[in-house]
Order: sequence, then structure tokens, then C-alpha cells
Amino acid sequence: MIVWLTGLPCSGKTTLGLALIERLRGMGRKAEFLDGDVVRRELWRDLGFTKADREENIRRLGAVAELLGRNGVITVVCVVSPYRASRDNVRSRSTRFLEVYVNAPLAVCEKRDVKGMYHKARAGELPGFTGIDDPYEPPLAAEVECRTDIESIEESTSKILEQVQAALGDTGTAAAMKG
Repeated sequence: MIVWLTGLPCSGKTTLGLALIERLRGMGRKAEFLDGDVVRRELWRDLGFTKADREENIRRLGAVAELLGRNGVITVVCVVSPYRASRDNVRSRSTRFLEVYVNAPLAVCEKRDVKGMYHKARAGELPGFTGIDDPYEPPLAAEVECRTDIESIEESTSKILEQVQAALGDTGTAAAMKG
């Protein structure tokens, strides 16, 4: 199965994804973590941040996640994935897809930004930055919405795990998923 965490930069996708991976592995599940920044840096440096490159990035991530999923791995993908159509395309090709909207207001994301990306984008030094001068299209019907500005990491992670359990029809690990 693919668990796809999407949201603005600095909304908390990686933090939640890592917490989710820890819980899944602690339950004895085969799980893999694909972080958008790491994958871009390590696997496809050829992609920039044009709309076409962002769509290709999502297509490639989806293909890798689907391959892992077909081999019994729960794949947690954490990537901005700003365009709804790109995410919907991955969903349409996947046997099991759980979309998680990691929702935090722009002002909160900017406060969390330790790399200074939002500041650079607002100063015109980082053109095409999602949320500033490039759009982010929130999911219309995500299976899970995590409000990282008001929920704890544990609360958000538990919400995701409940949906993973439901999608997999896994009733035997209900106690493990709750804590």
C-alpha cells in the first residue's frame, strides 16, 4: 500500500512520515520511507521545479512506491506534490492508496522553516516556490487530514494508522496501532 503525505513545505510531512514508519516497523510491518527531498537529491537530480519536472517527480515516486507495494511493503511517501492531478494519477495506478493531507497554515509553515526557503521565496531569490508564487492544490477528499498546527505528532500518526489498518483489513493489530 502507498501512504502519500502531501502538504506545503514545512507542514510536517517528514516528521509524521518518520513517526509512522517507526510505528509500522515496531508492529513488524515491512515499511519504506520515501522523502521527496532525499529522492530528488539522490535519484533524480535531472529534475528542476518547473510544473513538468514536478509532475515527473511525482510520477517516478509513484512508480517506485507501487513497485514496493506490490512486494508487500507499506510505502510512506512524503512530498509536497502540489498538483492534485499528479496525485490523482498515482492513485489511479495504485492498488491501495491512502492520501494524507498534512495541513498547516502558511504562516505556521513559514515559522517552522529552518532552511529559510520561504524568506528567500518572498525576496524573489527562490522563484516558483510552492505556496508563495506557485500553487498548492489541497486534496479534495483525502482519506486523512492531519492538522499539524493543532494536533500532536502522536494524534496525527494514530489517525493515519487507523486508516492503514482499515485499508489493509488488519484487525489483529488494533491494540498495537493504538500505542
